[in-house]
Amino acid sequence: MLQIVTSPVERLSPCTMSLANTMFEIRITKTALKDIEKRSPKMKLRLQEILVTLVANDPHQGKRLVGELEGNWSLRLNLKDRIVYSIDEDNAIVYVKRAKTHYGE
Repeated sequence: MLQIVTSPVERLSPCTMSLANTMFEIRITKTALKDIEKRSPKMKLRLQEILVTLVANDPHQGKRLVGELEGNWSLRLNLKDRIVYSIDEDNAIVYVKRAKTHYGE
C-alpha cells in the first residue's frame, strides 16, 4: 500500500510502503517512482513481490554495490533491470533509488 509521508531524505517522493509483519519500511524515491511507472504491469507486480518478500524482511539479501554506487544494494528485477536501494539500519527503512537497467536504454 502506498501512502503519503514527509521525509527529510533528499529527493524522496511522498511514497512509502507500509507492510504488516515486515522488519523494514520501504520508501520509494521520485527517480525510482518514475522508473516504476515505465514498467509493465507484470514487472510492477514482480517488483512488489521482491520488495515484500525479500527486501522488507531482509534487505541484505541483495548484492552490496561498489564504486560510485558504494553504500547501495542491488537485486535483479529481470535479466536487464535491477532494483537499487539503500538501507537505513537505525530507522529500519529501505530507500528504493532505481528500478531500471544499469545498461544503456
